[in-house]
Amino acid sequence: MPSNADKNVIRVITVDDHDIVLRGLAAGLALFDDINLIADASNAVQAIELCRNLRPDVLVVDLLLEQSSLSGIDVIRSVHQESANTQVIALTNYSESDLICLALEAGAISYILKNVTMDELVTAIRRAYVGQSTLAPEAAHVLMNRTVGTPRKPIALTRRERDVLQLMVKGLSNPEIANRLTISRSTVKNHVSNILAKIGASTRTEAVVITLEHNLLDVPT
Repeated sequence: MPSNADKNVIRVITVDDHDIVLRGLAAGLALFDDINLIADASNAVQAIELCRNLRPDVLVVDLLLEQSSLSGIDVIRSVHQESANTQVIALTNYSESDLICLALEAGAISYILKNVTMDELVTAIRRAYVGQSTLAPEAAHVLMNRTVGTPRKPIALTRRERDVLQLMVKGLSNPEIANRLTISRSTVKNHVSNILAKIGASTRTEAVVITLEHNLLDVPT
């Protein structure tokens, strides 16, 4: 495996109710120098508590957790609300449209299937760490379908919101956008919230898909 010692070490927590999956993830992630698996959890309650205490950079979570009354969706929603700096990847066997929508609306930045290779998973973790989304083709298809078929009303974005949205489309994280535009991170966060509200998107990922599908940045203010 290539060495990644020159990169930031990404603190990761994995969540799955199958011990063999957790062991496989631990063995695979250990091969990458820039990945530090700081904990794993076998149920939703444990996952939420670990994230609350350890504040990982990236959480990789299965969606259907049978060992508690809470699901992976509940974990995503809780972590998204309590730890804004933790990016969440949904890693699952299921590609049903309802589950995809629930996960992304709850705050997952990425949705990938368990048939990915370890290299592909690590790439998704690295992308999530810098605020970039990775979507399985099935998830991307669901998002695209949600944005077509209904004409969209003109969206009045300010010039600064357009600047922020353009950088979101390029995959930049909030800190990177703040540095690029020489504004504070809190200002970027406010702009992102306004953009999502105006576009009618629940997540950054959905906002980017809607923007590209409807060429929102090509429409003059």
